[in-house]
Amino acid sequence: MERFVVGTGRCGSTLLSRMLGESPGTVSLFEFFNGLDMAERFDPNPISGAALLDLIAREQPFVTAVVRRGYSVEEITYPFASGDKESPSGGGRRRDEALPWILVSMLPRLSDQPDALFEALCRFARSLPAQPPRNHYLALFAWLCETLGRKVWVERSGSSIDYVADLIRLYPEARFVHLHRAGPEVALSMREHHAYRLPISLLYDAPLNSGLRVSELPPMDLSAAPEPGDTISQILESRPPPEYFGRYWADQILRGKPALDALDASQVLEVSFERLVSQPAGVLSQIAAFFEIEATAAGPNWIDRAAALVRGIPPLRAGEIEGPSYARLVEACSPATQLMTAP
Repeated sequence: MERFVVGTGRCGSTLLSRMLGESPGTVSLFEFFNGLDMAERFDPNPISGAALLDLIAREQPFVTAVVRRGYSVEEITYPFASGDKESPSGGGRRRDEALPWILVSMLPRLSDQPDALFEALCRFARSLPAQPPRNHYLALFAWLCETLGRKVWVERSGSSIDYVADLIRLYPEARFVHLHRAGPEVALSMREHHAYRLPISLLYDAPLNSGLRVSELPPMDLSAAPEPGDTISQILESRPPPEYFGRYWADQILRGKPALDALDASQVLEVSFERLVSQPAGVLSQIAAFFEIEATAAGPNWIDRAAALVRGIPPLRAGEIEGPSYARLVEACSPATQLMTAP
């Protein structure tokens, strides 16, 4: 069985991935698909093992641009080296280097020696015969299960609701947990998240602190070294109006939710973030049953350990913005809010 957790960005799915990772028989795969080249990741044509490796080990330029400017992103868990010395936790790469995509978050979540696991995965990928990417991914995930001594895998990427129709096309028998959160709260969280602020500002030509729109700034080069006042830095330092992030949340839901709704009911489990954090053990037990993951293991129940990762219900951000601005945000979210609340 193929298992996916899908949702918009900043919906709480990182927490759910960590919770599922407490299961001793589960490989919880963080952020595999969303950093792969959009034109290549779901191509139906066969590719070689070497081409697969190029796809999954390529840098994600938006991540590189943000990290090079010194901004932290909580999903980036690679243990960067300090100065010229290797990190004691196993990382030998510096923040100013391009980071292979699967080293950004996925492999560091699976091993305290992510570079060693990366090299082993590279050797395995090169050995694979030519086949469609969908088959390569299954082979990689099965290899990780075997290597790490686990039975099943669950893949979860931020903003995956955006391309869930492609996942369904590739894996028509898969099961999907759709984790969702109130649109205005997601949007306000995205607004404070550097790796979202940059692409969303570009996508919607957002106005910046300077009063200029992104399109009025000099062309940017994602691979260029940072310079004071460069276009990327101006975007990252700005706080565009919240409604632009609400529009992005709504567009993701409007693109992906109909594809989930078209599936057999046995393949989709709808879960709200609000219920996950208020009733973590009960909701996680429901998810474990849906994914056919063992709910208990030798020693303490892993669900109890996972539920303990919840630190209460996060404070709402709505009170942080003025009334008219919040009203525009709610309006931007409304088409998707109506879809999510429709009977």
